[in-house]
Amino acid sequence: MRIGNGKHTYEWIENWAEIPGTDSARNGWAHHGAVVTEAGHVIASHPGEPKLLEFDPAGQLLRAWDTGLKENHGIVITKENGTEYLWIADNGRKRSKQLDYEYPPQPNPGRAIKMTLDGKTVMTIQQPDLPVYQKVTYMPTWVAVFEERHGGNGDIWIADGYGANCVYRYNRSGQMLGSINGAEGEAGLFNCPHSVWVDTRKSAPELYVADRGNRRVQVYDLEGHYKRVFGADFMSSPSGFAVHGDDLIIAELRARITIIDTKDKLVCHLGSNEDVCSREGWPNMKNDKGIPVRPTLIEGLLNGPHGIAADRDGNIYVFEWLIGGRTIKLAKV
Repeated sequence: MRIGNGKHTYEWIENWAEIPGTDSARNGWAHHGAVVTEAGHVIASHPGEPKLLEFDPAGQLLRAWDTGLKENHGIVITKENGTEYLWIADNGRKRSKQLDYEYPPQPNPGRAIKMTLDGKTVMTIQQPDLPVYQKVTYMPTWVAVFEERHGGNGDIWIADGYGANCVYRYNRSGQMLGSINGAEGEAGLFNCPHSVWVDTRKSAPELYVADRGNRRVQVYDLEGHYKRVFGADFMSSPSGFAVHGDDLIIAELRARITIIDTKDKLVCHLGSNEDVCSREGWPNMKNDKGIPVRPTLIEGLLNGPHGIAADRDGNIYVFEWLIGGRTIKLAKV
């Protein structure tokens, strides 16, 4: 099956990745990001266990390793001095079948870790010591790094998308430098700043914030000064970013992918299926006892894209948010 048109035409490959056929994989509620390494391998999370899985471009499982986190939620890959690293945002909680897919009543404070590709943790950034966290739980959702290889200073930006609706800025050593919350500019306060990404496509790098609850993206410079807002007229739920060439590829949780150009203008939508979001229990469905169960999925139509990555050839890898997860490869035609 093909979707899209023109230079944005893709072959839809359903169930692309070789996910382990275990009970925890079938019944875990997948909720994670994905990245592509320089070798072209795709790294994403196990649907139900605190493990990362590495696949080759054909979807063959190459290896798995335990991160020790509650949820490998937002994942970004960086490179320093010739070595690749993963930054992972752990929101500190995981839905489980044993709780009828509710969250545990006492979530752990989240954290962000920096890890080598062989699984060694080399840095951890814990909850900020701020009064707001006496009232809300710290639940970070994504990380972005202003990489030195792209002319940056190594600053780390961490989005607390499920907690205080702030984005924190740290230096490369993990010392907090400040924060933004949307009040800096005309657009207003963030509502679930779910993902952050440093855009280096243009001469002046910028920080993109997926202000998901407000159905838009807010843009800042790398000192934290507000620049502009866009997307409220053509986006519904920006959740994660990937890039290929001049195309910014945005996973929208409400069942579609949106591609924009370097001027923040809409290029196209892919796999649009927003009507499914009105189904009771979405992104799953509910059985006769009112408990979430995996729904029937339709090839060519998205259900709840959460993790997204693109390789050097422009292939897009989609990991959906639902029981058992869903892996899709959109192979560029």
